[in-house]
Amino acid sequence: MVKQQAIEQKKEDKSRSEVTSLQRGLAVLELLAQRPDGATLSEITEHLALPGASVLRLARTLVDLGYLVRDDSSKKYYMTKSFLMLGEPRTATRGLSECAIAAMRRIRQATGETTQLCCLIDVEMVIIEQLISVHPFKYSADLGARCPSYSCAPGKVIIAFLSDNEREETLGRIQFKRFTPNTIVSKRAMRDELAQIREQGFALDREEGMAGIHCVAAPILDRQGFAIAAITIAGPSSRVREDEFEVIGEIVREGARQASNEFNQ
Repeated sequence: MVKQQAIEQKKEDKSRSEVTSLQRGLAVLELLAQRPDGATLSEITEHLALPGASVLRLARTLVDLGYLVRDDSSKKYYMTKSFLMLGEPRTATRGLSECAIAAMRRIRQATGETTQLCCLIDVEMVIIEQLISVHPFKYSADLGARCPSYSCAPGKVIIAFLSDNEREETLGRIQFKRFTPNTIVSKRAMRDELAQIREQGFALDREEGMAGIHCVAAPILDRQGFAIAAITIAGPSSRVREDEFEVIGEIVREGARQASNEFNQ
């Protein structure tokens, strides 16, 4: 009886230890997800208030698994694309990035601008794939970078093409904040914008999240016609001009339609 109790206690202690390690590993990932510029081991340890040896062991494990990478010169750890792919929409055989990449290449060739594939996580837009502009001066962002959905074209277009219920639920969770004079800062203005987006089939960002940057985005739709992601181009307003929004919108919309067809095969 005593021996059996000892065995059960050992199993319980092991299970508790595994849960603790999982919690700490997720805490490391969550921290680095908010730090696209990376963090050193000491910075992670200090921020999470965890034992240094434990953080080192977790970091090495996550590197071995391919979810983190360590830069030898800066000693910083960074998230890898592998973690982003865990939440990527997938068919039975392919991920969304694979389905969209050919269309993204055609869009970049036609516009010359940075072309991104984005998904919505809660009320934030997240970049999961990117083709950099061909111009010497270019806009770019880190994979995994997030921004408020209401202040960028891909975020707005995804919300616009959600189901009615999901769209209203998402709007209810948004806390609006002004980033530029053009930022949408009310639900009423956002609803008006979303209605216009649904009518024209693409969304615009007129320096709403960042001064000097314009974006044009179109939705990737599932078989029911609801958005699962968006393709967007982003570049300086001097090149992505307002008088060309309609033409660029058609280019991006056609590319997103091609990606939708690939994904829904």
